[in-house]
Amino acid sequence: QVQVVESGGGLVQPGGSLRLSCAASGITFSSRVMSWYRQAAGKAREVVAVISSTGSTTNYIDAVKGRFTISRDNVEKKTYLQMNNLKFEDTAVYFCGDGSGSWGQGTQVIVSS
Repeated sequence: QVQVVESGGGLVQPGGSLRLSCAASGITFSSRVMSWYRQAAGKAREVVAVISSTGSTTNYIDAVKGRFTISRDNVEKKTYLQMNNLKFEDTAVYFCGDGSGSWGQGTQVIVSS
């Protein structure tokens, strides 16, 4: 089981950038696929990016392809989400997790002009 704490959110203008961090604990972190999720107001939580245990493979939903980059550091036990060219529709609370349903507090991203 992996426990996580998300950070790095904030308020940015459209076209701006943010880098989210997910600090993990647990001895199994390096063997886990990690994902970033988001939940916008009035919408269901959705996965936005996935990274394999070694970091060799990544996948993204179409809405963020070319703009977001997921990465990880298995020594530091951290997962990152670099978000560039942010759009209004990226506004959401962002979470990370290993698919077990154990979530951190999330970090709020607001994109507004």
